[in-house]
Amino acid sequence: MEYFDKIAKVYDNWYKTKTGIYVDKTEKTLIFSLLKTKGGLSLDLGCGTGNYTIELYKRSFKVVGLDSSKEMLKVAKEKSLEILFIKGDAYFLPFKDKVFDFVLSITMFEFIKEPFKVVKEIYRVLKPGGEVIVGTMNEKSLWFLFKKIKSFFIETAYRYARFYTPKELENLFKIAGFKNIETRGIIFFPSFFPFTRLAFSLDRRLNKVFKNFGAFVVVRGEK
Repeated sequence: MEYFDKIAKVYDNWYKTKTGIYVDKTEKTLIFSLLKTKGGLSLDLGCGTGNYTIELYKRSFKVVGLDSSKEMLKVAKEKSLEILFIKGDAYFLPFKDKVFDFVLSITMFEFIKEPFKVVKEIYRVLKPGGEVIVGTMNEKSLWFLFKKIKSFFIETAYRYARFYTPKELENLFKIAGFKNIETRGIIFFPSFFPFTRLAFSLDRRLNKVFKNFGAFVVVRGEK
């Protein structure tokens, strides 16, 4: 998408804001608490500027970052010379069958038109017993409403996004053949909520019971 090429150089600035720091920490805590794979070859699908790709590398994974935005990949490559970042199409992954132990995709599914096709590709490139985790924004959340309204007045990525419900993601995984599917929701407070320590604590406690209402939805499955 051309929009991501346009914002690539400033994309990471959000992670330096109070909200960005809180959201990134909260989402990573949930994602890596669900992850059972301890090592091996992983794919960060829709890697953007490499936020999660580098995190996986720090956690001793051999990792490949793939994205369709050339400019986002330029930024990612500047951060790490050790990691392989490649330009590619999520609908036609440039890998053989059954090569990855783990596939991670964070906030990419919002910007694809054929999600089932991508889920099937993930299934194809995973080894038997391999694990997948996908994280997206939740259509049922108040954040979704706020982001959509804001995008009408200011151009943001969410102007072009399609959000999902937890049930929609679960169904995508089931139809593709994944098993042991788990879903969580996180980020229950608006971006202007001032007490981030309290929010972080409650997010950790509520992510399973109130998964349908979190701004960020995570679904995990196994091949």
